[in-house]
Amino acid sequence: MKSITINGSKRESVGKSSSKALRNAGQVPCVLYGGDGPIHFSAPELAFSKLVYTANAYTVVIALSDNESYSAVLQDIQFHPVSDKILHVDFYQLFEDKKIAMDIPVRLVGNAIGVKLGGNLQRNKRKLRIKALPTNLPDYIEIDISEMNIGNRVYVSELLNENYEFLHPDNTVVCQVRRARAALVLETEEGDEEEGEETSEEGESTEGVGEAEKKDDSSDGEAPAES
Repeated sequence: MKSITINGSKRESVGKSSSKALRNAGQVPCVLYGGDGPIHFSAPELAFSKLVYTANAYTVVIALSDNESYSAVLQDIQFHPVSDKILHVDFYQLFEDKKIAMDIPVRLVGNAIGVKLGGNLQRNKRKLRIKALPTNLPDYIEIDISEMNIGNRVYVSELLNENYEFLHPDNTVVCQVRRARAALVLETEEGDEEEGEETSEEGESTEGVGEAEKKDDSSDGEAPAES
């Protein structure tokens, strides 16, 4: 998996006042968890642009000013509710012999047969959560949809890989090709029209029988002419 380096400095003090001062100076308060103890540091807000504002997944190398560096993954990020500025970032330290859970983007390749026939491609999962050793984390999970027809689905059970495990049930649908709604509506309307025609024909037949019965009843009820 590709990695991004974030250069930062250890924080001398923690708390609301110090965090506010850092943000006013264009720095983001951060914490690295997973090691012997949490490491508090700060980094420029611009350093997170490639990590946060992207659909790709990356590991991170945190390089601190005292020549210490740590491999990590982004664990949590907090944004300001109005300005969307980054308020705080949590990282989790990586170890070569310890598995880590991470969300990996799904990449679809090819043109589905079902889409060419008028169906709609639906992406149920744009990311899948997996668990693996850091060296086995993929950049993305690729799915070839070329042979997918209308009604076909891709399940997590079809994507099993020996390098990592999925943290989803096997019957989780990742993507599918569905019949276009317009086609469904057209079929429904055509079905209604056919039913209407059958009902109309039956009605006409019944009405004819009724009139004939009425005429017969009328003639039976007439008195014979006097001679």
